[in-house]
Amino acid sequence: MKTNYTITFATYNQLDYTRRFIDSLDREDVDFSRIVAVDNGSTDGTREWLEQQGFGAVILNNRNLGCGAAWNQGALAIQSEWTIVMNNDVICAKGWIAGMLKAVQQHELKIVSPAMVEGLLNYDLATFATDAQQRMQGYLREQAPHAVCLMVHESVWDEIGYFMPVPRLLGYEDAIFFQRAREAGVRMGTTAEAWIHHFGSITQKGIKLEKKLNENESLGNRNLMKFYMNQTWLKRKQSIAHKKQITRKARERELHQYQMTIHSWRSEAGFDWY
Repeated sequence: MKTNYTITFATYNQLDYTRRFIDSLDREDVDFSRIVAVDNGSTDGTREWLEQQGFGAVILNNRNLGCGAAWNQGALAIQSEWTIVMNNDVICAKGWIAGMLKAVQQHELKIVSPAMVEGLLNYDLATFATDAQQRMQGYLREQAPHAVCLMVHESVWDEIGYFMPVPRLLGYEDAIFFQRAREAGVRMGTTAEAWIHHFGSITQKGIKLEKKLNENESLGNRNLMKFYMNQTWLKRKQSIAHKKQITRKARERELHQYQMTIHSWRSEAGFDWY
């Protein structure tokens, strides 16, 4: 591709998922010299495996610095017009980068995410993605990107800065980043022109298991998140309510027009649309 881009992702163990992610990347679509992997102290062979893949850069941290610091390291290691920041527990459908680039040009976006199915990979992603792209051609859920995968224009770094590099946030870095983007009036959204499958926060689940936390407990420090967001309790409540209202209306519109949405959960029973 001629487009100036970097793909960066963070790892912390979960080597099997990282392998599946990299195996899903079509080398005709993806330039592996533009990939930066950042490992946060894995002990399961991930570090050794990453160094054998021919990526543009592999950064090995001695401890878990959190997603924010790792994402920043990746974005800065190979600086590009576009930086694709993503999880390692995903599978990418063919043409996902081209689909996001098409959306940013069509809708004049500075941040864009691909549409996503989460949960069980008990369906044919390639067939599903092709059908979904045709059915929802050109559709964008405005102002609703997600941190599983987001493509960020270099002008956004200049305007609002990078991710908050605070290890104790552990999962709230994206909420703070998106809030700053909204406040700055950055155009963003999730496009139906590109699709990925997300297994569902596998790394966070692994860390919770290590720390002997249950699935409902938060890894990150919520008080720190509130501090960095710099919102009153009322403003935060209003912001959450407004986001839920926007999501509900978008979901209703998508179901009415396309009989599907850009975000779904896949279970044994089929698709649940969100």
